[in-house]
Amino acid sequence: MSGFAFSVLARDGRARAGRLVTPHGEVETPAFMPVGTAGAVKAVVHRDLREIGAQILLANTYHLMLRPGDALVGRLGGLHGFTGWERPFLTDSGGYQVFSLASLRRIDDEGVRFQSHIDGTTHLLTPERSMEIQTNLGADIAMAFDECPPGDAAREAVAEATERTTRWARRCRAAHRRDDQWLFGIVQGGVHPDLRERSALAMIELDLPGYAVGGLSVGEPREARDRVLEDLEPILPGDRPRYLMGVGTPEDIIEAVARGVDMFDCVLPTRNARNGQLFTRRGRLNIRNARFRDDPRPPDPECPCPTCRTASRAYLRHLHLSGEMTAASLTTVHNLSFYLDTMGAIRQSIRLCRFEEYRRETLRSLAATEQDGS
Repeated sequence: MSGFAFSVLARDGRARAGRLVTPHGEVETPAFMPVGTAGAVKAVVHRDLREIGAQILLANTYHLMLRPGDALVGRLGGLHGFTGWERPFLTDSGGYQVFSLASLRRIDDEGVRFQSHIDGTTHLLTPERSMEIQTNLGADIAMAFDECPPGDAAREAVAEATERTTRWARRCRAAHRRDDQWLFGIVQGGVHPDLRERSALAMIELDLPGYAVGGLSVGEPREARDRVLEDLEPILPGDRPRYLMGVGTPEDIIEAVARGVDMFDCVLPTRNARNGQLFTRRGRLNIRNARFRDDPRPPDPECPCPTCRTASRAYLRHLHLSGEMTAASLTTVHNLSFYLDTMGAIRQSIRLCRFEEYRRETLRSLAATEQDGS
């Protein structure tokens, strides 16, 4: 496909630093994608996202299908024309949201029939319909429609969902039409090594330009997640980007990079920001805490983000307790900047062959000061 390329430029152990080229710009990997579910990152405008270095945003098929409608977005220039974000987009297929948000859903090989969480209307989402929606949305990267079983699902249910995900991926590949859009497959299989390997090999047979690992942010222990990634690393093609969906904390991301992952998304930095929890290089802090009432320091003295350059902890606490919308904006900018700066430090450590040193020191620092932030 024209306008696309992926290359690994440096390695340190299993960790990789690379470059993903899309029709709307380049993405340095490992990369974190801020989540703009309905086409916007909550509480943040594009200007701020550009300033803090966001390279690519994630939007969601399920939500945009329901409101404002994918056909409308398509008529208005796709996500790029509709939102004004000129850099790359990735769209999730809607599979996870159907299983986590929709009520009265019924799954069969055709697809998923469900009632909207917005107005109760009935919809059928199939692999073909997911591809149609993502065609209208026009993101640089589209995801194959998958079934994401809960973390506590029995092995038999996970096996059935994994096989269905493979069948749906074949149908997505057949229905995908855009030459200016990459289609990624999703590896499922829960925490079962044989199911994961079977799913990965089936996805590889489709010869897709990238592969995601799904179903690892649904309540499984961190150790089980790490083991799945370790097992998949030698199986997934080394010349294709690898995307771990929905994960996670800075610690989770560092450990996944150590196991060969290139792309991440998670609502944690934005959701936590709206609740007053800030990520810093010295741990997390709850800005609502009374001890910050007259604290003149920025949230993180080492952070160059617009929030830390202009706002004190005392002021942010006042805004949150007052219910001011500005509080969510300022804290979200900071948290996303922290995540994006962390990704930059990870990439630099890989290029310098110092990733293991960076990993060890950063994890020790976060563990020693978590919830402190002082």
